[in-house]
Amino acid sequence: PSPRSFQPNGASEEALQCEIKALKQKDLALDQEIAQLLSEGYSLEELDKHISLLHEYNEIKDAGQMLLGKLAVIRGVTTKQLYPEYDLELSD
Repeated sequence: PSPRSFQPNGASEEALQCEIKALKQKDLALDQEIAQLLSEGYSLEELDKHISLLHEYNEIKDAGQMLLGKLAVIRGVTTKQLYPEYDLELSD
């Protein structure tokens, strides 16, 4: 088998190199953002805690959205129609 047969989804080496370059640029941008936050007085511990809390928030929000979706199906309405009943904003 040729080396190309081992590449995911038949991706070319050029496409993989472009993806690697994009990931390196993203890594550099994130490093710069972290350096900026550190220069503003944030600590790595604070940033880690904040990220952890954001993950927890997103998991809870996803669970809430799932429950609203199931309730909407049971009631035969849209999720959007349930928002006022639970004092939710569409941006929630």
